[in-house]
Formats: sequence, structure tokens, C-alpha cells
Amino acid sequence: MRRVAFVAMVVALATVGTARAGTGMFVGATEDNVRSLDPVVTKAKMDLAAMAGLDTVRTSVTWSPGQTRVAGDDEIVLRNVVAAAQLDGVRTIVSIYPQRARAVPLTSGARGQFASFAASIAREFPALRDFVIGNEPNLNLFWMPQYGVGGVDLAARSYELLLARTYDALKSVSDDVNVIGGALASHGEDKPDSLRPTHSPTAFIRDLGAAYRATKRTRPIMDMFAIHPYLIPSRLPPTFQHPRTTTIGVADYPKLVRLLTGAFRGTAQRGETLPIVYDEFGYQSEIPKALRFTYRNLGTTVARDAIPEAKQAAYYAQAFALAACQPTVAGMLIFHVVDERDARAWQSGVYYANGRPKSSLAAVRRAALAAQAGTLAGCRKEKVTSNIGDVAFQAPAPDFQTAFSCLLPCTYDVRVLDVATGDVVARETGNAVGLATVRLPTASVPPGQYQYALRVFRCGKPGTAETRFSTSFAFGDATPSESRVLPTLQPVLAATAQ
Repeated sequence: MRRVAFVAMVVALATVGTARAGTGMFVGATEDNVRSLDPVVTKAKMDLAAMAGLDTVRTSVTWSPGQTRVAGDDEIVLRNVVAAAQLDGVRTIVSIYPQRARAVPLTSGARGQFASFAASIAREFPALRDFVIGNEPNLNLFWMPQYGVGGVDLAARSYELLLARTYDALKSVSDDVNVIGGALASHGEDKPDSLRPTHSPTAFIRDLGAAYRATKRTRPIMDMFAIHPYLIPSRLPPTFQHPRTTTIGVADYPKLVRLLTGAFRGTAQRGETLPIVYDEFGYQSEIPKALRFTYRNLGTTVARDAIPEAKQAAYYAQAFALAACQPTVAGMLIFHVVDERDARAWQSGVYYANGRPKSSLAAVRRAALAAQAGTLAGCRKEKVTSNIGDVAFQAPAPDFQTAFSCLLPCTYDVRVLDVATGDVVARETGNAVGLATVRLPTASVPPGQYQYALRVFRCGKPGTAETRFSTSFAFGDATPSESRVLPTLQPVLAATAQ
């Protein structure tokens, strides 16, 4: 049944209109269950995200002191994730952070190791071009120490140094790499003497800007800024604001932009126009009695902070609509695709822990696709984070051909990928503005199953990159595994927005 559902999803994507310029954003999920040594398991988990209308998956890799390159299980897992994501047309974002709070790289040597480790992932996997550096460095659960003598913010200082070092290492691999900084928790106490010392995102952003200025650095340290705007309690609607506190939610967008503007005004780091990613935004749903046996610890306080599935769907759609009308928000990632079985964690997916879809799935899918297409909300202002317009991937006749448009001068990279191996069999790069058509010869390409990948960013601003994938197609005398679907893709292959 899952295979049938996946085929149906591909057919549905073929009929979806392409995104309009300047209005869309990516809508995906933070989901580590795609991490598996078994490629079949990874593909099955990635399929669930794609069927939910989610075009992006953020997964994680942890760093341990001494590591300078990706290897072992992490390398196998990432290879599986990349292959599954390419098959499903899903953008992959990789979050890299220390394995434990006490393993934070605090010396120049340790920061060099971390940066080399991150760069090795970008070098080993050219399809991966989006990296989040750190995870909630404003909380002592992930980053220590938080404070020094006199209550000085040591966390922001050490994080700035690591982010800058890693930024340079990743950019040395390719200017096209998108470095996402911040990844802050939505709240914190700002009490140095607390049993659990933490920083609010408000204080941390200000201190991060001060730390950046103190280094007198003349290069940026990030291309995007991520924050985890989850609400406590999670029953609160996404429209809930925190005007008198230091917490930041989705509805506190003006506050966040003011903070970024003030922190980096007059420096080489963008602040006011810095693209924002809402990450780890979730609403737990109540578990039906018939499925409670698939979960553990449902009696905990955390598990009881849940809402009906209909309200979960409504709140996710409302959050997507809010973000869609916030000009510098590039995308939103919900937390998760599939519920965690341990109810002390988070049951905010659109599938139950056993993989069965929730009643909220269809509504969330519709809202996600509409947000990606820029049709979910009537916004007074267009996105400043989106430059790419309509995209059309032509079936080979006889050459490979892609047509797209850029609102502003852009740099493009069109590739044709071998679906089985991920290898690039044809490639063309260049600059364009307005409507552009790119043709790639097929003379040296053997018969097989292929896929288009288009990546576009504003000229001179690699951090503004946007990506589109086509569904897979057969070329030559190869017989595709999904040949019955191909007639619905002719003569133009559908673009799945990223």
C-alpha cells in the first residue's frame, strides 16, 4: 500500500503548478528517523515526508572531539539520505553540532577539527549544500559553559568563533554552500546563577552581534539564521506573541528582525535582510486509545501537552500562513514527520509512531504545498528571500532542456543526475536575468534513469540559493521502474519546489 501511495504522490506532483516568483518558501521537517544504515529504511522514511507534501528534511550529524572528517556509519547514513532525498525531490539540510554540551570546541585547535569535519561532509557529498551549525547554543543542555565570571556570556562568544571558523571552511569547499547559524531555542532564563543556566534568544542575538564586532571580522559568519520557535505550552496558537518577554515565536517576527538588525547593523554580516528559517516548530496531537499501545510513557506531563488532530492541522496551516507573509522568512521545518514512540519526547508528526497517517495529514499537506507555491496567504509584501520563478524541466527531445526565470540577476547550475548513483552526467552553469533556457547535450549520456537538479542564487550572494528537482525519467532504451507514471509527466516533468 505504501508503494501505491508513493506512486500516487508522484502523479499528484506532476499536476501541481510551479511556484510564482517572490512568494514561495520551503516547508519541511526536522526528522532524524531518515538516518539508517539500511537504504530501504531511509527511502521508506523519506517517502513519508514527500507524501506529506514536505519538500525539505533536516537531519543531524554529531561531532566528537578529534574528528576531522566524516567516516564510518555517519558516511553510510548520509549516503543513504542523499540518495533517498534525490529520488523524492527533497532538499536535505544537515545540522552539525557537538555530541554533548561538554564537548563544545572551545580552543582554536578543536574549532579547526569541527570545521574540517563539516567541510569534509560538503566535499564528500556535493548534493548537500545546506548546513546548520550548532543546536540551541543558548541552552546548557547543548552548549557549556553558558556564563563566565560576572555573568559574561561565554556561549555567544564561543559560538561566534566556531560559526566563523566553520563558515570559512565550508565556503572553501564551494561558495554555493549555504551556512545557517543560530539554531536558537525560543526561550531562556538569562540567570547566570540558575541551576540550569541558559540564555534567551533575545540576549543571545545581541551578544552574538557584540562578539562578532569584537573580532573585527570583515566576512559574514552565516547566510541564514535559524530559530526554534516552539511554544510553551504547545497548546498556544502560532499567533501568540511575547511582547513583554525575551521569548521569540513565529508571531514575534518583527521583534526578531529588530534584534538581527541591531546586532549586525554596519557590519559585513547581514541583519535586517538575513533570511530566517523557523526550525523545530511542532504541535503534539492527542493519541487515540486504539494506538496508545504503540507509545511509551504517555502519562508524563510532556505527553499531556497535546491538542486534537484537527487543531494540530489548523495550527500548522496558520503557522505556514504567518511565515509566508514574513518577507525574510525562507522556510519552516515542523518537528517531526513521524511521532517519537517515547512520549517523553515529541508526538508532533503527521504520522503516528507506527507510520499510520493522522487525520491531520491531508490538511497539512495542502497547506505546505500552497505555502511552497506562494498561494496560501494573501500577503501585502513579497518574499525577499525568493528570486526564482516558474521552472519547467523538458523531457529529452533530443537534448535535456530546462527553462526558468529569475527576478534579479542570478547564477544558475543545471545538472542531470543518474538516479541510481547520484553521478552528474551533464551540467551547465551561467548567469541569467528574466527568462532563461538551458540545453544540455545527450550524445555522451548512456540509457538510464535520470533526474534534473536546478540550483539558482542571486549573483554574488550564494547564501540565497534555491533548488528545484524534477521527478525521475527514463532516457534511451532503459525501462524505468515507474514506467506507468511517465505518461503523466509528458511533455514537461514536474518541478518539486525546494
